[in-house]
Amino acid sequence: MSDFKTYQNMIETALENYLPKGEYTEQTLIDSMKYSLMCGGKRVRPLLTLLFCELCNKDAKIALHYACAVEMIHTYSLIHDDLPCMDDDDFRRGKPSNHKVYGEDIATLSGDAMQSLAFEIMLSDEAAEKVSAQNACKAAFTLAKYCGTLGMVGGQVIDIEHESKNAPIEILREMDEKKTGALIKAACEMGCIVAGASDEQIAAAREYGGCIGIAFQIMDDILDVTATTQALGKPVGSDKDNDKSTYVSLLGIEKCRELVDELTKEAIDALDVFDADTTALVDLAYSLAKREN
Repeated sequence: MSDFKTYQNMIETALENYLPKGEYTEQTLIDSMKYSLMCGGKRVRPLLTLLFCELCNKDAKIALHYACAVEMIHTYSLIHDDLPCMDDDDFRRGKPSNHKVYGEDIATLSGDAMQSLAFEIMLSDEAAEKVSAQNACKAAFTLAKYCGTLGMVGGQVIDIEHESKNAPIEILREMDEKKTGALIKAACEMGCIVAGASDEQIAAAREYGGCIGIAFQIMDDILDVTATTQALGKPVGSDKDNDKSTYVSLLGIEKCRELVDELTKEAIDALDVFDADTTALVDLAYSLAKREN
């Protein structure tokens, strides 16, 4: 299996460096942002950006601004997702949720600021020096599209509007393609875009991301039933408590595991258009399909 520690360390260092340094009047906001951004996690999305950039025969470091931007968008979505007006979760990654530490007002603004910071670093002079201005704009546009109205935020709206309802599998699939899959697709595509990849390669990255995105959500549904709160780092059984339709509630665990395997294979097959070594992305797809937290 591939060892991703070097990439993950690179991401951790960069994320820390992108946060404002020094003492500011708004220090509580900065502390709140750091609390959620630097509290661990698998860093799957930024890792995908770096790996796809490298797969297109470019140094992964040129994609670092964009990889971190994806993680910032992901972090802001988690902060907002945990708010009392959303999922009302008290824990995230084994620690109290942002709003439990800093209050709902600062947590909300922290997510807002994280979103702005993501676009600030992608469109900075430092980022533009590493990739062409056209590719920098295209990558930022891609992230904006996938995290907005018809992407991640839209998926959250679908989730809210179908709480305590027996949503059909078609609605569940659309919700997850947007709420979870869209940002993962963005991460994959952006790695190719900043590397100057062909349209065919970008489309293949999109297919890979879309497949592992849905597989990732199905695994989340499985783990919400089978894992412990300690292993998962957040409350388990919340989907059942909130009377939410999930892949497990609609299809059962055995069928869900079969779907994860099918989607993982489809993701790996999509990598055939690349000439370079795809081992790292193959290993990552398999590891996500077998994860326990």
